[in-house]
Amino acid sequence: MAAPAQVGISADSVGQDTTEQQRWTPRLILSLASIVLLLELLSISYWMITMAMPSIAGHFQTTQGAWLLTSFLLVGAMAAPLIGKLADMYGKRKLLLACVAVAALGSFISAVAPSYAVLIVGRCLTGLLIPCLFLSYSLIRDVFPAKTVAIAVSIATSGMGLIAIPAPFITGWLIDNHGFRSIFWFSVVGLVAMGVMILFTTDESKVRLRSRLDILGAVLLGSGIAGILVGISFGPTWGWKSGSILTYLLGGAALVVAWLVTAGTVKEPLIDLKVLRRRSVAFTATAAGFMYGVSALFTMLLPMLAMTPAIMGLGYGFGVDAKGFAIFQAPFGAMTVVGGLIVGTLVGRNIRPRPLLAIGAISAAIGCAVTAYSHDSKITLIVTAGLVGLGAGMGYAAIPNLLIEAVPPQLQASTASIVGAFQSVFPAALPVIAFTVMNNSYIAPIPPEMTQGAVFYTDQGFQVAFMIAAAAAVLGALVALMIPRKIEQLQVPSAPTVADDGTVVAAHA
Repeated sequence: MAAPAQVGISADSVGQDTTEQQRWTPRLILSLASIVLLLELLSISYWMITMAMPSIAGHFQTTQGAWLLTSFLLVGAMAAPLIGKLADMYGKRKLLLACVAVAALGSFISAVAPSYAVLIVGRCLTGLLIPCLFLSYSLIRDVFPAKTVAIAVSIATSGMGLIAIPAPFITGWLIDNHGFRSIFWFSVVGLVAMGVMILFTTDESKVRLRSRLDILGAVLLGSGIAGILVGISFGPTWGWKSGSILTYLLGGAALVVAWLVTAGTVKEPLIDLKVLRRRSVAFTATAAGFMYGVSALFTMLLPMLAMTPAIMGLGYGFGVDAKGFAIFQAPFGAMTVVGGLIVGTLVGRNIRPRPLLAIGAISAAIGCAVTAYSHDSKITLIVTAGLVGLGAGMGYAAIPNLLIEAVPPQLQASTASIVGAFQSVFPAALPVIAFTVMNNSYIAPIPPEMTQGAVFYTDQGFQVAFMIAAAAAVLGALVALMIPRKIEQLQVPSAPTVADDGTVVAAHA
């Protein structure tokens, strides 16, 4: 990996390598553990809400269950650019802890919600967990010793896959024994505990960006991302030609374009367009979108494939329940962690993250393609799930390491927030594409009385869907290879100054 210390503000000047702490210490290990566990809570929230959705919908007698996930994603994506800029200006740990506090409040509101509307308000606030992903690795980049950054970032970002193994058992036990509200109390306790751990084990970054806050840019970009996500999420159910969906999609796109226009004229924009126009950043963001999109689509298709009863005679399915599905889920989660460890270890030994990202995408493509045409054996599915998990883990870990190479510390969080937007939009869009194709052409002709209202797809439908995932992974590999072989970190024109407390301050580029 190209050493971040070559240009701009060096890792040595902002991290902890100027002290005696050149290696892993108990405090550093606890710091990384607290960050990993926080991101595990982010990951498990998806599983918990998905499994609890029938209970929640039944309790509140609502048919709007989709908003449980959509509201969470929307607020996270909307707030990310603003939070990223604030983190660069005022401190990444401050904003990380603020997001954790608001998310804990949101989980509390959801736990005691007397109505479905109040529950959604809580889920909106909990959406601030999403920016915690890029805030975490941006903070690690600033405060961990340089020799530990690559492996720490890789563990933090790929470790989210580990929770996929116990998630069904934890969620099932909570819901069965304590009701759906228990999953929100679980989040409250976990978030408070992780927030306290981070407070006492993780230093604040001493990097600051001296800049004004572009409120107009934050409103335009956040609203634009939200409009696009709503349009993509509800297009299949509301109808792609409906006035509401077209308004959301076109309006969201128009707001993003308006943001681009204003960002080119404002002296201190929310996100510096010079940074986004760099190949190293633009292609990293695009590749990140593909990798997260492939992972989202595969993890949606796999349980449908495995849990369909073989007695349906569709040419696939093993009829396993949620707990039985763990044999397919576990290899995906475990290999995600392995992929991250591989990248962290190799990048720490000066292997570039660019080829590792491409290799990860190829591994995911092979896993998806083999699954498309060979899914009648449990062993095969276990192996292919592991291949996709390995690729996902390598991608998750390579992406932040590429950003660390390309972007100086002062712009790290705000730039990572845009990459985070790609990581939200692509996973929303790719499943919509796949299921639109499946719903239009590949619904199995089964009498309604046999399905009890559920939709089943033909074997060919799953072939097409998994091949869409494979094609997206191939595109991710191609985009990764378009990232420059040698990345020169963007330099901040004005010289940094050091405050009395050791804080490194630089003016906006």
